[in-house]
Amino acid sequence: MLRSLLFSLKSLDFIDNIRNKNKFIISYNYKTNLMIFSIQPRIYNKLNWSLYIYAVISLISISFIFFTIKYNETLSQKRSEILGRILKDNYFLELNKLVFQKVNSPYLNIAHKIKKGENLTNIFISYNIDQKDISKANDELRKFIKPNKLKTDIILDLVIKKNISGTLNLIKLNLPTSKSINISLDRDINDKFIAKKIITQLFRKIVFSEGIINKSLYSSAVENNVDPSIIVEFARIYGFEIDFQRDIRKNDTFQILYETFTDEDGEWYSNGKIVYSYMSVQNRALALYYYGTDKFSGYFDFNGKSAEKALMKTPINGAKLSSPFGMRKHPILGYNKKHLGTDFAAAKGVPVMASGTGTITKAQWCGGGGNCIKIKHNSTYSTVYAHLSNFAKGIKSNTKVKQGQIIGYVGSTGLSTGPHLHYEVIVNGKKVNSQKLNLPSGKILKGKDRKKFEIERIKTDVLLAETIAKKIKF
Repeated sequence: MLRSLLFSLKSLDFIDNIRNKNKFIISYNYKTNLMIFSIQPRIYNKLNWSLYIYAVISLISISFIFFTIKYNETLSQKRSEILGRILKDNYFLELNKLVFQKVNSPYLNIAHKIKKGENLTNIFISYNIDQKDISKANDELRKFIKPNKLKTDIILDLVIKKNISGTLNLIKLNLPTSKSINISLDRDINDKFIAKKIITQLFRKIVFSEGIINKSLYSSAVENNVDPSIIVEFARIYGFEIDFQRDIRKNDTFQILYETFTDEDGEWYSNGKIVYSYMSVQNRALALYYYGTDKFSGYFDFNGKSAEKALMKTPINGAKLSSPFGMRKHPILGYNKKHLGTDFAAAKGVPVMASGTGTITKAQWCGGGGNCIKIKHNSTYSTVYAHLSNFAKGIKSNTKVKQGQIIGYVGSTGLSTGPHLHYEVIVNGKKVNSQKLNLPSGKILKGKDRKKFEIERIKTDVLLAETIAKKIKF
C-alpha cells in the first residue's frame, strides 16, 4: 500500500511538471509565406485547477482512511491472539473450571452465626436438612457436646449437599466450643457420621501417684487412679530388672511422677512421659529418672546408668510362669521332651511385647508353634514368640520393631492346651534359659551428658518434693 501511495504522489509530480512546462505553437504567415514557431505558456482555467486540488485531497483522505482501517485490523488481531493465549493458559483453564464447578456444585458452604436460644436441631431445620441426618448427627455429637446448649456468637460451619431428589444432606460440620477446642463431624463413604474433638492447645500437668502392692502392680496402680497406659510403660521400664511374676512380693511399693495433657477446661486429653519412677522390691530400692537429648532418651538410675538392657526379662505383663525351661512331659504329645523356652500363662488377647529392638525375620504359621514371630536383635541375640492368637497391626517379615513395642497377642494356636505365650531366647544360635540369662548393661552417661543429667535429676527431685507437698493435706 505504501508503494501505491508513493507511486500516486510521484504521478502527481509528473502532471505538475507537465502543467508547468511551456506550450509549442506553430503558425503560417500568408503574407510573408513563412512558417512561424513560437513558445507560449500553457494556460489552465480555474475549473481545471480546482479539480486537481480536489483529486489530491481526496487521495490523501482515502489513504488516511485506509491506514486507519488496517491499523485497527492489526490491533484487533493482536487482541485476538492475546485473548487466545489467555484462554489456552493452564491457570486460566483451572480457574475457569473451579468457577464453573462452584456455580454448578451441589455442595453449599454455610457459615452460621449462632444466636441466643438456637440449638443444632432448629439450625439444621432452618436449612431444610434431612430429618434422618439431623437425628444421626445429634446422636454422634452428644459424645462431646450438648446439641441443645450452644454458645452464642460462635460461627458454625456447615457443608450441605443438594440431591437430585431435592433433599438436603449434611456432609460436614465444624463447631468451635472454645478458643482451643473444635468439634468436627464428617460423613464417611458409608453415610455414617463420625465426630472428633480437635484440641489446638494443650496444657501440661504433672501427676504423682504411689501405692502398696497387694496382689499385683497393675491392680494396685489402677486402685490409685493411674492410667493403664502409664502402668504398661512403668512395667516396661522395670522389665529389664524385675520379673513381675516372680520378684514382686506383697507390701512392695511404687511411685510414679508422670505428665498428662488437658484442654482449657481441665479435661484429660492424653498422657505424656514418665518423669520419675520408683519401686521398692524385696527391700531393694530402684529409682529411675528420665533424661533425653536430640540423639537419645531413656531412664537412668542415680549414677547415670541406663535401666535398659539388650533384652527384657519378660515380654508380657500380668502373666504367670507356667512352664520353665528344661525337661518336662509334653502336655499333648505325652512323652518327656526338653522344653527349649519359657511359657507364660495369660488370658487370650493380652499384648505381647518385643523384648528387644530388632528386625522381624518371621511372622507366620509355625506348625506346632501356631502363629509365631521371630526377631533378630543383633548378631548375638534372637527371640521367638509362639501360640499367638494374631499379630499386631503392621507386623510382618523384614519389619523393624522397638523394644517394648506390641507385636502380637496371647492365644492358643498350634499344639497348645490353653492360652499362653511360649518365649524363646537364642544366643549365638543356641536356645537358652531366658530367666537365668545375664544380659549386658545398658548405656552409662559420661562427660557433658552426665553433667546435664545431674542438673535434670536435681530439678526432678525438686519437682517431686513440690508435687508431694501439694498433695499432702495439713
